[in-house]
Amino acid sequence: MTWAHLAAFNLTLLAAMAAPGPALLFHLRQSIAGGFATGVATGAGLAIVAAGWTGAALLGLEVVYTLFPFAYVALRTLGAAYLLWIAYLLWRFARVPASEIAEPGARAFLGGMLVNLGNPKSVLFAASVLVVVFPAGLSLGEKAVIVLNHFIVELAVYTGFAALLATPTARAGYLRMKPVIDLLAAAVLGALGLRLLIGR
Repeated sequence: MTWAHLAAFNLTLLAAMAAPGPALLFHLRQSIAGGFATGVATGAGLAIVAAGWTGAALLGLEVVYTLFPFAYVALRTLGAAYLLWIAYLLWRFARVPASEIAEPGARAFLGGMLVNLGNPKSVLFAASVLVVVFPAGLSLGEKAVIVLNHFIVELAVYTGFAALLATPTARAGYLRMKPVIDLLAAAVLGALGLRLLIGR
């Protein structure tokens, strides 16, 4: 493994993180509604599970899913249910003041973990990227470096987003548009949950 392999992996990871999905939407909302510390805690929860999925892919968890499809279906169903629950809460509390709906501290960290735990497709994505980017026969130390690198990159990106979105300007804009933003986010997350539930 060389630095070029890590660079290619990081570029792919950044592109994937930029695509709107449940993790990004949840983090953006938490950062704007709850402030910088809440955004960082949420990002840490998202990052640790995302890195964990990469570690699982490196250790061959996709093989387990292939051998035991019910494990994948069960986790996918639980993930879909969680996304639908978040969508419902967004819709229900769209007009509730932001200070009352952001999950701070440990709850923000746990919420971030649950969002990324709820998407077993992450391990399949990680597995396909890892096969393409890295050479075969990686040592346990190299695999550990890849997982740590993944965590650091995700945490750095989410921390940057939290710093940007927790500014007074961003917060004021969010508070003005909160009902509309939350309803749109509810629609997107609900659609993602349904898509994950039906396996399409």
